[in-house]
Amino acid sequence: MEIDLVDQDRYARDGAPYDQLAWLRAHDPVHWHEGDAARGWPGFWAVTRHRDVVHVSRHPELFSSHRRLALFNEVPPEQLELQRLMMLNQDPPEHTRTRSLVNRGFTPRQIGALEEHIREICADLVEQAAAKGRVDFVTDVAAPLPLYVICELLGAPVEDREMIFEWSNRMIGSEDPDYAGDPAEGRDAAMEVYAYANELAERRRADPRPDIVTKLLQSGEDGQELSVQEFDLFVLLLLVAGNETTRNAASGGMVALFEHPEQWDRLVADPSLARTAADEIVRWVSPVNLFRRTATRDTVLGGREIREGDKVVVFYSSANRDEDVFDSPGTFDIGRDPNPHIGFGGGGAHFCLGNHLAKLELRVLLETLARRLPRLRPVGPARRLRSNFINGVKTLPVEV
Repeated sequence: MEIDLVDQDRYARDGAPYDQLAWLRAHDPVHWHEGDAARGWPGFWAVTRHRDVVHVSRHPELFSSHRRLALFNEVPPEQLELQRLMMLNQDPPEHTRTRSLVNRGFTPRQIGALEEHIREICADLVEQAAAKGRVDFVTDVAAPLPLYVICELLGAPVEDREMIFEWSNRMIGSEDPDYAGDPAEGRDAAMEVYAYANELAERRRADPRPDIVTKLLQSGEDGQELSVQEFDLFVLLLLVAGNETTRNAASGGMVALFEHPEQWDRLVADPSLARTAADEIVRWVSPVNLFRRTATRDTVLGGREIREGDKVVVFYSSANRDEDVFDSPGTFDIGRDPNPHIGFGGGGAHFCLGNHLAKLELRVLLETLARRLPRLRPVGPARRLRSNFINGVKTLPVEV
């Protein structure tokens, strides 16, 4: 079988290459994938089995996020040092320090306190959709939900949500012609986010409030605090990760429910299934398709010899359909339990900080849709994002 796991046009047309990934799991689970000099990336090891993805995730001392960063695309040397200050691109012990500081804003108690507000947001979005009759599920429902929540977390005006939406699109969609035609646009958007974060920090230092920004700017019990650059980079990470994952899980989940109408009927008949449905949607959609690591020394993975400095890429879309882990992994089952998916990461240091918040948003949205819009239906095809990083849906026309 011809293997190409990075062709953005394929992702835009069909979604993740599940046929190729299934073949690799069965025949070559740690596969040497040829590079592409024209596109500026070297060959890499494609890791496709659940247990191998978990192994890479839980051994940062062997597979580093810091050496060449965590995203697939190569970064010019002059950008490395700044990007290494972002928690996403750190290894322990630096990552442990940063995460301990930002954890203060994401305790289960603080996330749980948001539920009533999230219910209000979902009810309002659904009512607006019902009043219009025909809407784009992505831009009218799935995207605004996490944007409102991010504004709440940051203590930012809700009017800023459109600006945040545009920044996120330009950074994540830098290879999609609908969002940006030039990688420089993504870098420009990041610079605008840094400036926004600085302004936000200045306002909170002058006027502390019970929000995550105020907590992040305060010193911890040991007197440590985030530097200006660390704070800016965390805000950027929150704006992108907190927006893209929930938005694309909700959009991709709705596509899956439309493609499996018997599952939508189950949810409408029993909205309490929203709890397990949220996890199944994350497994099925795998909003984040891949992350990159770099081998810190010679090691063996899946029987293959990995050399120090080799590029190692883990594919969550593949791991979440591993036949050795899931019964009938090709079946979309909103009642699946247990569901050991790794859509929020394979454990270890980089397990998703906002996983509880993302599942809460998804659960409440699904409950609200099932109760208020039981006859929701598509009126056109979904259009997918041209990206091998995010399994994204750009538009999904629906009718109430």
